[in-house]
Amino acid sequence: MDERLNYLFRKQLADECSTQERQELILLLADQGNDLQAKDLLKDYWETFDETIHPSVFESGQGDRMINNILTDYVYTTSKPVKTFSLWPRIAIAAAVMIVVSIAGLYFYNNNKSEQVVSNLGQNIFPANNGATLTLANGKKINLSGAGSGELAKEGSVIITKTANGKLIYQVSGETNQANSINTISTPKGETYQVGLPDGSMVWLNAASSLTYSAKLVVDGKRSVKLDGEAYFEVAKDRRHPFVVQSKGQEVEVLGTHFNINSYADEPNVSTTLLEGSVQVSSGKDQKKIKPGEQATSNGAAIAVAPANVEQVVSWTKGDFHLNHVNFKTAMREIARWYDVEVIYDASVPNDMVSGGWISRDQPLSAVLRSIESSGLVKFKVKDRKIYVTQ
Repeated sequence: MDERLNYLFRKQLADECSTQERQELILLLADQGNDLQAKDLLKDYWETFDETIHPSVFESGQGDRMINNILTDYVYTTSKPVKTFSLWPRIAIAAAVMIVVSIAGLYFYNNNKSEQVVSNLGQNIFPANNGATLTLANGKKINLSGAGSGELAKEGSVIITKTANGKLIYQVSGETNQANSINTISTPKGETYQVGLPDGSMVWLNAASSLTYSAKLVVDGKRSVKLDGEAYFEVAKDRRHPFVVQSKGQEVEVLGTHFNINSYADEPNVSTTLLEGSVQVSSGKDQKKIKPGEQATSNGAAIAVAPANVEQVVSWTKGDFHLNHVNFKTAMREIARWYDVEVIYDASVPNDMVSGGWISRDQPLSAVLRSIESSGLVKFKVKDRKIYVTQ
């Protein structure tokens, strides 16, 4: 056992390591002979963490998942404009451990000192988590987070209810001709919601998103919805009625499958990622079919298909930020939507930096920003609901 590794690990938890000591710790963590010791140190921390004294940093079971990810796939964050990762993988693994240690250390030791540090990082900014507004065909708006469970509305033969666990469910009790009974469910920044459509399909709506559809869903032989923002779909199989999603210059058509669409207005492209089945993506005159594990990216005119990191794409549905190898400003747009904040960049921050790491979306904004800062990528300052970013 390397006692120097133990010493520096504890010191890093306390956020007391000098620059030279951090470099030494990274080299010790990168030593293959220290793999088991490094894993044990992380596990000991999570097993002895007292949530009655310190705020929770990781959800139950998340620590083991993070350790396994670190020891099987490297994560590296760089402040240099690069397009590929050429750093020795074991050094990158060590850097990933350092990021995790820094996140944990924020709360483990020197609580008073840590509170002073995070006071400039939006410590009290939390997401709201579960909520949305339902707009009915007659213009009536229902605040779903404040509504009780049970029947909310009835439009012809379509009954709209809220379940005890907060899902919105549509049920068709008979034939209806109300094709123009258009409903819209919309989420504000910082909130998500789950919708059960009349055909049994389930939709998870991400923050700052909206889904518009007929109350009976089927129009002109197709199950048609319009998406603004991001949603994950689990579409019930129905060969007679294709399921069509329209979003920002593209159309996705499926019969029954699982997929995610990101079509936020502030993103340069629409991304469609397939988990199960097959889908056809149309944009302008271009059409592409994608297979599970692939992502179609469209700009309104053309479509590109490439392998996707599916776990990363749908991490939001599991309550996580999974930002490994994500463009830094793209990651910050995701964070801004979740915490309902504005991000302002100093001119020194380039457009092609790459972020790394993962953390629960239930954490306060300060914990997320601190985890990014610990990589040495950038510095943050939060004032009101604005994040100022410098290098």
